[in-house]
Amino acid sequence: MLYLIVLGVKKEMKRKIYNQLINWKNTKDFKPLIILGVRQCGKTYIIDEFCQREFKNYKKINLLYDVDVVKLYSSNDSSDKKFNDLKTLLDFDFDQEGSVLFIDEIQESEELISDLKFFHEKHSNVRIICAGSLLGVKLSRLNKPFPVGKVSRLYMYPMDFEEFLMALGQQALLDKIKDCFDNNKSMKVLHSKAIQYYRKYLLCGGMPESVKALISCGDDYYNYDLSQLNDIIEDYKNDMNHHISNSGEVLKIRSIYNSLSSQLQNASKKFQYSVVSPNAKAREYSLPLNWLVESNMVQMCECVKLPEKPLLGFVDNSVFKLYYSDVGIFNRLVNNDIKTIMLDDMKLYKGIITENYVANQLKANGIDLMYWRGSRHSKVDFLITTKDAGIIPIEVKAEENTQSKSLKVYDELYHPQYMIRISLKDFGYNPDTKIKSIPLYATFLIKNLVN
Repeated sequence: MLYLIVLGVKKEMKRKIYNQLINWKNTKDFKPLIILGVRQCGKTYIIDEFCQREFKNYKKINLLYDVDVVKLYSSNDSSDKKFNDLKTLLDFDFDQEGSVLFIDEIQESEELISDLKFFHEKHSNVRIICAGSLLGVKLSRLNKPFPVGKVSRLYMYPMDFEEFLMALGQQALLDKIKDCFDNNKSMKVLHSKAIQYYRKYLLCGGMPESVKALISCGDDYYNYDLSQLNDIIEDYKNDMNHHISNSGEVLKIRSIYNSLSSQLQNASKKFQYSVVSPNAKAREYSLPLNWLVESNMVQMCECVKLPEKPLLGFVDNSVFKLYYSDVGIFNRLVNNDIKTIMLDDMKLYKGIITENYVANQLKANGIDLMYWRGSRHSKVDFLITTKDAGIIPIEVKAEENTQSKSLKVYDELYHPQYMIRISLKDFGYNPDTKIKSIPLYATFLIKNLVN
């Protein structure tokens, strides 16, 4: 069963993370659960709905407003006393079978985060779910001990293209895409329809409120309200000011974030501090960069020196790329308007927006972002470790007419069983070049080659 978020429209939005929440609920030796994800990707909605649907007794608290809970855990009382006082304070017995406690904005209490260890070790029957704004940043900068090994984590991302099609009521088209992927056969006349939905996704991205705004337009997508994405971008900027006291760090974070559209066009195919600022040094920007990564506002793609198993063992930590966490936000940041996107007139930005889209789809489906950069200016955009064919390179193209010089170089060096090219072309396979063609709208299905 998939999670249904009802956002005040006739269409329902299904989120695949619901299955993972069910698995957590059904685990016998369960731990407190922390859900991490970029702001406004739908964390609070899904946790709230899951708890209401799946448990008899449910209590939600928000530490931005429930300040007495924060005060309780900042005291010098024992963990056992705090635990019992919390039940009294909330008038909720979360020890009771069939009960769950949702603590939102838990980043407001480092002491409570640390005390999750006590919950697991002394009261392992308690179901507790935690989330919060910029929680990933908080966890990376805790002054209190983190309960290592005593909590479970789930990562949530903006809606991927599969969830997007489900939200728009295109289950038949989705089934066709899956069938053609599994059997490597042409979409035929439905290919152009799927491409149109892909462009609609580029327009709004995967933030639930933005998708909701697109759905409310009916078939008149040229009246899509861009203010939804503008508001999210403003919220991100406000987060930088609200959660960081050092004004110098705020400026560096903003400088890195604003530089990404230029960074992705670098011929070097790597993040360069000099693009952020002419005299920038890595040591000066490491904390601001970490803030953006841990906040999930950007996604890091690591460079692999040698494409051998395990890929993580051959990562060059000094070389990487950064992508925006949502392609709809990317298009807003570079002021691509509705007509530009829907008529496929993005010109110079088309290639990097397409690559950013693919990165988002891979990450949302549990695939670590890695790429290969060789000599002779050759590179492949992504690498995956498949379950049957070892390490496979992926090249991303924004057009239908493509050439694959880098894949040819990679093939000569490493001889993979096959290679993947993601583009506007239909499904297919060329035995002479060993290139498997996957349409951009089917990127989310690459998870089937990995899992």
